[in-house]
Amino acid sequence: MAALALIRHGEYEQLADTPSALQPYPLTDIGAEEVRQQAQRFGDWLSNAGYRLQAEIHCSTSLRAWQTAEIYRQELTNFFSAPPIVVSFSALCERSVGAVANLSVGEIERIVKLDPRFDPLPDGWKSDRDFKLPFDGAESLKEAGERVAAHLKALPLDQGDNLIQLVVGHGASIRHASFHMNVINLCDIGRLSMFYGQPVVIGKREQSWTRLYGNWKNRQVIDPID
Repeated sequence: MAALALIRHGEYEQLADTPSALQPYPLTDIGAEEVRQQAQRFGDWLSNAGYRLQAEIHCSTSLRAWQTAEIYRQELTNFFSAPPIVVSFSALCERSVGAVANLSVGEIERIVKLDPRFDPLPDGWKSDRDFKLPFDGAESLKEAGERVAAHLKALPLDQGDNLIQLVVGHGASIRHASFHMNVINLCDIGRLSMFYGQPVVIGKREQSWTRLYGNWKNRQVIDPID
């Protein structure tokens, strides 16, 4: 069965009230340890289930995703089909806000008001899947999900039986990609989140995906986008 392990990076240092996609900060010490524990639990499941891992770990270009992938590489070395390597792809990054990256939400809204070319931002613009900020390089959550889904759909998952491809990315873009791949429903995008560092493993037989390991997180409060 073709299988993917979708992993959200661990807890990381970040600026408050600021879209997180392009923040360059590392995992916190707590975040790194949590990822390590999640990788070890996943290793226990791999032992019992009889799965092995494809040698390439795919991750986004953000430091937090790369560090998460590296921890998985270190902790699960014996489970890979060949010496493991981590490969970064910009296609796996979170939704970008373009030219206003790493500015606070308040500053972004102020800049929009100062520019007579732009309409006022709608309420809830950060979580509107179809909304895109009017700045170079910005994209909507829907577009980010389509980008990640295109990468996942192109993966060679048929290289062998009982092989799992590890993919480390970001919560919102993974959820939107999962919708585009018919893994979750449209209504689930806002209802579900992902636990830091925990794989959601999905297997595909013919055209149907089945969850094999890990759980989506039910959102009790509004989590950060990433």
